[in-house]
Amino acid sequence: MKNIIKLIITIAIFYFLFRNIDFVEFSKIIFNSHGGWILVALLMQLTSTYLAAYRWFKISQLLVFKEKLSFYVQSYFKGTFFNQVLPSSIGGDAVRIIDLTRKKYEKKEAFYGVFVDRVVGLVGLLVLNLLATLIFFGTFDNDFSMLIIFITLGGITGFALLFQLHRLTFLADIKFLNLFVRLANRLNSLYASRTLLIKHISISVIVHFFSVLTMYGLSLALGLDLSFQTLLIAVPPVFLLTIVPISLAGWGVREGAMIGIFMLIGADQTKVLAMSILYGLLLILSAIPGAYFWIKSKQAT
Repeated sequence: MKNIIKLIITIAIFYFLFRNIDFVEFSKIIFNSHGGWILVALLMQLTSTYLAAYRWFKISQLLVFKEKLSFYVQSYFKGTFFNQVLPSSIGGDAVRIIDLTRKKYEKKEAFYGVFVDRVVGLVGLLVLNLLATLIFFGTFDNDFSMLIIFITLGGITGFALLFQLHRLTFLADIKFLNLFVRLANRLNSLYASRTLLIKHISISVIVHFFSVLTMYGLSLALGLDLSFQTLLIAVPPVFLLTIVPISLAGWGVREGAMIGIFMLIGADQTKVLAMSILYGLLLILSAIPGAYFWIKSKQAT
């Protein structure tokens, strides 16, 4: 039922988007796109996924897990495949947790490993967006830039405060907040060395940097006149919005957000929509190795 609702929302969003788009022009833009740049974009996205798996591997080394890097790469691609291709109730994070439990690790430990990886990844996205907005301040109008700075600083500050929750011992008695207290304790034990935390966040920044490079490659393929610094500022908020699980794999939400943000600088709406849809298709294509790893794991059981 949940996936049906998401499908309806996705279709509704695309319906409203295409009402203002010349479909014939849209088709021409897609078919005239530069294949070489699309291939480069695909390689950038594959690199981003690999580096994300490497980040998870480094985080897991701080816990009880003793698997090789190849395990995390295969599991991460499998998770990406479930997220992007299969309209399943089993999300990519659940796939990664299941993979770890099949290796005889406790589900609770597997959950913490995946959850910390997610949180560190999100912080890396916020840091990249904040730095890009500050360095290239003036690319967008001041109001939009200040909004990004406010949101990213708020998120980073919230993450920093999470490390201090363990000091508020009374929160452990509140059912809703108990999970955050336990997470704070786990984060402090994992990252007793803040230098290690900075290293992992830096990997996350690089992961998202390659995702933006993917989008830049697609913009070049479509002849969309956008500077890389513009994409560094505009794309991370789009990624943040697609985290909200209201559509299938972020489809529709991503396209609407892209058009809305790039309208602020007068970008061609049809080309922006084409870029976003091509990015979604590249995400699916880059997740195909996960299908192979999934079939391989099923045959091994």
